Amino acid sequence: HMDTVVLTCSSLKNFVDSVQRKLGTYYEVYVIDRLYHVEPEKMKEVVAECISRIPKEADTILVAMGFCGGVWDHVSFDRRVVIPRVDDCVSLLLHTDDTYHPNLKEAGHLYLYENRPEDFSALSLMRDYSSVDQEIARIDKDFLFHMWFDNYHSMDIIDTGMNDCYSEDYVRAAQENADMINASLGYVQGSVRILEKLLSGNWDEQFLVAEPGHVIRHGDFF
Repeated sequence: HMDTVVLTCSSLKNFVDSVQRKLGTYYEVYVIDRLYHVEPEKMKEVVAECISRIPKEADTILVAMGFCGGVWDHVSFDRRVVIPRVDDCVSLLLHTDDTYHPNLKEAGHLYLYENRPEDFSALSLMRDYSSVDQEIARIDKDFLFHMWFDNYHSMDIIDTGMNDCYSEDYVRAAQENADMINASLGYVQGSVRILEKLLSGNWDEQFLVAEPGHVIRHGDFF
Protein backbone atom coordinates (compact mmCIF):
# COMPACT_ATOMS: atom_id res chain seq x y z
CA HIS A 1 0.00 0.00 0.00
CA MET A 2 1.22 3.42 -1.02
CA ASP A 3 1.00 5.20 2.32
CA THR A 4 4.31 3.80 3.63
CA VAL A 5 7.72 3.67 1.92
CA VAL A 6 11.25 2.81 3.03
CA LEU A 7 14.31 5.02 2.68
CA THR A 8 17.55 3.11 3.12
CA CYS A 9 21.28 3.65 2.89
CA SER A 10 22.67 1.40 0.15
CA SER A 11 24.77 -0.41 2.74
CA LEU A 12 21.56 -1.77 4.33
CA LYS A 13 19.57 -2.41 1.14
CA ASN A 14 20.17 -6.19 1.17
CA PHE A 15 19.10 -6.38 4.81
CA VAL A 16 15.92 -4.41 4.10
CA ASP A 17 15.10 -6.73 1.19
CA SER A 18 15.67 -9.82 3.37
CA VAL A 19 13.49 -8.44 6.17
CA GLN A 20 10.68 -7.55 3.73
CA ARG A 21 10.76 -11.12 2.40
CA LYS A 22 10.67 -12.49 5.93
CA LEU A 23 7.80 -10.23 7.05
CA GLY A 24 5.87 -10.38 3.77
CA THR A 25 5.87 -6.59 3.40
CA TYR A 26 6.15 -4.93 0.00
CA TYR A 27 7.04 -1.33 0.75
CA GLU A 28 8.66 0.58 -2.06
CA VAL A 29 12.35 1.16 -1.25
CA TYR A 30 14.27 4.35 -2.03
CA VAL A 31 18.06 4.05 -1.81
CA ILE A 32 20.71 6.63 -0.83
CA ASP A 33 24.25 5.77 -1.93
CA ARG A 34 26.46 5.14 1.09
CA LEU A 35 29.26 7.08 -0.59
CA TYR A 36 27.70 10.29 0.68
CA HIS A 37 28.50 9.19 4.24
CA VAL A 38 31.91 10.78 3.99
CA GLU A 39 30.24 14.22 3.87
CA PRO A 40 27.15 14.44 6.10
CA GLU A 41 26.22 17.86 4.70
CA LYS A 42 26.13 16.44 1.18
CA MET A 43 24.21 13.40 2.41
CA LYS A 44 21.70 15.73 4.08
CA GLU A 45 21.02 17.40 0.71
CA VAL A 46 20.70 14.04 -1.03
CA VAL A 47 18.25 12.77 1.62
CA ALA A 48 16.11 15.94 1.39
CA GLU A 49 16.11 15.71 -2.39
CA CYS A 50 15.15 12.03 -2.29
CA ILE A 51 12.31 12.63 0.18
CA SER A 52 10.98 15.47 -1.99
CA ARG A 53 10.74 12.99 -4.89
CA ILE A 54 8.69 10.44 -2.91
CA PRO A 55 5.04 10.71 -4.03
CA LYS A 56 2.84 12.77 -1.73
CA GLU A 57 0.51 9.79 -1.10
CA ALA A 58 3.28 8.32 1.02
CA ASP A 59 2.52 9.75 4.46
CA THR A 60 5.03 7.62 6.38
CA ILE A 61 8.71 7.13 5.57
CA LEU A 62 10.52 4.33 7.37
CA VAL A 63 14.22 5.17 7.49
CA ALA A 64 16.72 2.30 7.49
CA MET A 65 19.65 4.47 8.62
CA GLY A 66 20.96 6.07 11.76
CA PHE A 67 21.84 9.66 12.65
CA CYS A 68 24.88 9.27 10.38
CA GLY A 69 26.99 12.23 11.44
CA GLY A 70 24.13 14.74 11.51
CA VAL A 71 22.16 13.95 8.37
CA TRP A 72 18.93 14.35 10.39
CA ASP A 73 19.94 17.35 12.48
CA HIS A 74 17.69 20.44 12.15
CA VAL A 75 15.48 19.08 9.39
CA SER A 76 11.74 18.67 9.18
CA PHE A 77 9.45 17.07 6.64
CA ASP A 78 5.81 17.28 5.56
CA ARG A 79 5.07 13.67 6.54
CA ARG A 80 5.85 11.24 9.31
CA VAL A 81 9.43 9.99 9.37
CA VAL A 82 10.42 7.02 11.57
CA ILE A 83 14.15 6.63 12.30
CA PRO A 84 16.02 4.21 14.56
CA ARG A 85 17.68 6.13 17.41
CA VAL A 86 21.18 4.90 16.62
CA ASP A 87 24.29 6.76 15.53
CA ASP A 88 24.86 4.73 12.37
CA CYS A 89 24.18 1.53 10.39
CA VAL A 90 26.75 -0.47 12.35
CA SER A 91 25.08 0.23 15.69
CA LEU A 92 21.74 -0.56 14.05
CA LEU A 93 22.95 -4.07 13.17
CA LEU A 94 24.63 -4.63 16.55
CA HIS A 95 21.32 -4.47 18.42
CA THR A 96 20.03 -7.86 19.53
CA ASP A 97 17.33 -6.77 22.00
CA ASP A 98 14.87 -3.92 22.65
CA THR A 99 17.13 -1.76 24.79
CA TYR A 100 17.72 1.79 23.56
CA HIS A 101 21.44 2.27 22.91
CA PRO A 102 22.63 4.89 20.43
CA ASN A 103 26.12 3.46 19.98
CA LEU A 104 27.07 -0.18 20.50
CA LYS A 105 30.43 0.02 18.74
CA GLU A 106 33.65 -0.52 20.66
CA ALA A 107 36.50 1.94 20.27
CA GLY A 108 39.29 0.61 18.07
CA HIS A 109 36.96 -1.84 16.30
CA LEU A 110 36.13 -1.72 12.61
CA TYR A 111 33.03 -3.68 11.62
CA LEU A 112 32.23 -5.72 8.53
CA TYR A 113 28.61 -6.56 7.80
CA GLU A 114 28.29 -6.46 4.02
CA ASN A 115 26.87 -9.47 2.21
CA ARG A 116 29.60 -9.59 -0.41
CA PRO A 117 33.32 -9.46 0.38
CA GLU A 118 33.90 -7.02 -2.50
CA ASP A 119 31.78 -4.46 -0.64
CA PHE A 120 33.82 -4.62 2.57
CA SER A 121 34.32 -1.17 4.03
CA ALA A 122 38.11 -1.08 4.36
CA LEU A 123 38.82 -2.02 0.76
CA SER A 124 35.98 -0.26 -1.02
CA LEU A 125 36.10 2.87 1.11
CA MET A 126 39.35 4.19 -0.29
CA ARG A 127 38.56 3.19 -3.86
CA ASP A 128 35.03 4.58 -3.87
CA TYR A 129 35.59 7.81 -1.99
CA SER A 130 38.48 8.85 -4.17
CA SER A 131 36.24 8.37 -7.20
CA VAL A 132 33.56 10.76 -5.90
CA ASP A 133 35.71 13.26 -4.07
CA GLN A 134 38.40 15.00 -6.08
CA GLU A 135 40.06 16.50 -3.01
CA ILE A 136 40.44 13.07 -1.44
CA ALA A 137 41.74 11.67 -4.72
CA ARG A 138 44.65 14.13 -4.57
CA ILE A 139 45.76 13.11 -1.08
CA ASP A 140 48.55 10.56 -0.83
CA LYS A 141 46.97 7.12 -0.50
CA ASP A 142 49.33 5.88 2.22
CA PHE A 143 48.75 8.97 4.32
CA LEU A 144 45.00 8.63 3.90
CA PHE A 145 45.12 4.96 4.79
CA HIS A 146 46.98 5.62 8.03
CA MET A 147 44.72 8.52 8.89
CA TRP A 148 41.65 6.32 8.53
CA PHE A 149 42.81 3.00 9.87
CA ASP A 150 45.66 3.44 12.35
CA ASN A 151 43.34 3.71 15.34
CA TYR A 152 41.77 0.30 14.68
CA HIS A 153 43.21 -2.80 16.32
CA SER A 154 40.28 -5.17 15.81
CA MET A 155 38.06 -6.06 12.89
CA ASP A 156 34.72 -7.63 13.79
CA ILE A 157 32.42 -9.46 11.41
CA ILE A 158 28.83 -8.81 12.49
CA ASP A 159 26.87 -12.06 12.36
CA THR A 160 23.33 -10.88 11.60
CA GLY A 161 22.17 -14.31 10.46
CA MET A 162 21.48 -12.72 7.08
CA ASN A 163 24.77 -13.25 5.30
CA ASP A 164 27.12 -16.12 4.71
CA CYS A 165 29.79 -14.73 6.98
CA TYR A 166 31.38 -18.07 7.85
CA SER A 167 32.03 -19.14 4.26
CA GLU A 168 35.61 -19.65 3.14
CA ASP A 169 35.53 -16.76 0.66
CA TYR A 170 34.04 -14.39 3.19
CA VAL A 171 36.55 -15.21 5.88
CA ARG A 172 39.47 -15.04 3.46
CA ALA A 173 38.46 -11.58 2.25
CA ALA A 174 37.87 -10.41 5.81
CA GLN A 175 41.30 -11.68 6.86
CA GLU A 176 42.92 -9.79 3.95
CA ASN A 177 41.21 -6.63 5.15
CA ALA A 178 42.30 -7.22 8.73
CA ASP A 179 45.90 -7.93 7.70
CA MET A 180 45.94 -4.78 5.62
CA ILE A 181 45.24 -2.63 8.66
CA ASN A 182 47.11 -4.87 11.14
CA ALA A 183 43.97 -5.75 13.06
CA SER A 184 42.89 -9.02 14.61
CA LEU A 185 39.77 -10.62 13.13
CA GLY A 186 36.80 -11.82 15.14
CA TYR A 187 33.03 -12.24 15.17
CA VAL A 188 30.41 -10.30 17.07
CA GLN A 189 26.70 -11.07 17.41
CA GLY A 190 24.28 -8.78 15.63
CA SER A 191 20.75 -8.98 14.22
CA VAL A 192 18.21 -7.28 11.98
CA ARG A 193 15.84 -6.84 14.91
CA ILE A 194 15.68 -3.07 14.54
CA LEU A 195 14.83 -3.35 10.84
CA GLU A 196 12.15 -5.93 11.63
CA LYS A 197 10.62 -3.61 14.23
CA LEU A 198 10.88 -0.63 11.89
CA LEU A 199 9.07 -2.41 9.06
CA SER A 200 6.44 -4.06 11.24
CA GLY A 201 5.46 -0.84 13.03
CA ASN A 202 6.72 -1.93 16.43
CA TRP A 203 8.17 1.50 17.27
CA ASP A 204 9.26 1.70 20.90
CA GLU A 205 11.90 3.88 22.54
CA GLN A 206 14.48 2.62 20.01
CA PHE A 207 12.75 4.80 17.41
CA LEU A 208 12.14 8.45 16.74
CA VAL A 209 8.66 8.97 15.28
CA ALA A 210 8.85 12.49 13.87
CA GLU A 211 5.39 13.73 12.95
CA PRO A 212 5.05 16.19 10.03
CA GLY A 213 6.66 19.53 10.86
CA HIS A 214 8.67 18.19 13.81
CA VAL A 215 12.16 19.67 13.65
CA ILE A 216 14.44 16.68 14.18
CA ARG A 217 17.42 17.38 16.46
CA HIS A 218 20.56 15.70 17.72
CA GLY A 219 18.82 15.39 21.10
CA ASP A 220 16.07 13.22 19.62
CA PHE A 221 18.69 10.52 19.10
CA PHE A 222 21.14 10.94 21.95
